[in-house]
Amino acid sequence: MSTSTSVQSTSLEPPPGAPWHRKLITVYGMVVLTAVLFVVFALARPDSFATVLNFKLLASSKSTLMILAIAVTIPMVAGKIDLSIGYGVGLWQVVALMAQMAGLDYRLAILLCLVGGAITGLLNAILVELAQVDAFIATLAMGQVIYAVTYWITGGRQITDSDGVRAAAFDELSRWSVGPVPGPFIVALLLAVVLWLVLERMPAGRYLYAVGANARAAELVGINRRRYVIGAMVTSGVLVAVAGVLLASRQAGIAQANIGPEYLLPALTAAFLGSTTIRTGRVNAAGTVLGVLIATIGISGLQQLLPGKFFLEPLFNGLTLVAAITIAALATRRRIARADAPIVAATDEPNATEKDGE
Repeated sequence: MSTSTSVQSTSLEPPPGAPWHRKLITVYGMVVLTAVLFVVFALARPDSFATVLNFKLLASSKSTLMILAIAVTIPMVAGKIDLSIGYGVGLWQVVALMAQMAGLDYRLAILLCLVGGAITGLLNAILVELAQVDAFIATLAMGQVIYAVTYWITGGRQITDSDGVRAAAFDELSRWSVGPVPGPFIVALLLAVVLWLVLERMPAGRYLYAVGANARAAELVGINRRRYVIGAMVTSGVLVAVAGVLLASRQAGIAQANIGPEYLLPALTAAFLGSTTIRTGRVNAAGTVLGVLIATIGISGLQQLLPGKFFLEPLFNGLTLVAAITIAALATRRRIARADAPIVAATDEPNATEKDGE
């Protein structure tokens, strides 16, 4: 007697042979939505939305957000979350300016920020991995400590380089461009490409996904879970420092102690949105970039349609985050339901030989 077994896939992506429209909606629905939003706003505001000037302004101003979204994506791949990124970017943009005002060469100031970012990430990793504190609690607490340090060194005041002691080359970090494409936007895209290559084409990326999916199972197959979690947190910290340096450069001699936390929710929103597209059910580099893009298009378009409505940005970010988490939760529930579904076994009819032998 021969037996054939049918096992349902637990992937969030549509199974092979699914209709093309199902794959389009499930995998590329956010891509389609982004294109639709762009077309709608371009038709509604053709003189201001779909212009080179608007692109340059948005690409330059949202570069910091994209880098932060990439930074928060890396720990999420390993199954952790870093809520200190918003506070970190606020600290490093202050340090990058104040170090130069104290007489430090701008290159050493940048190095100081990068080393500080790595140390912050390491401290997060120690709390999460060695002390076994929940990542949500540990990084939120670390963020509050960073916020306190920022207020301590600034006295809660806006820092202004009124004497112009900072290096001109430091300001150029955010002013260079390739044609109409701002330099910081190019940096952000390059970081996204590097992350995509690591996650999709290198063993380290597969190991990170394995750790994030099931840390115990990853250890059983020989993956050093602790090493990859620490590496993810430290890398995230360094990228936050990069974002802080570019933010300080773009602000041209002004640093504010309270500017960082406003980046936290948009960065998390982009990463969560990214998990609902391209590689459905898992955070991924391309999805994160798309998450930043759709937030940028949506907020910019709404602000041009409804000028002066300052509540639009937090409202859009909040509703988008709720939608992304809801989609992810429903998709996870669907995956668990598929995994728990009974295995259907189809038994072939006995052949003639078997019947004769009965």
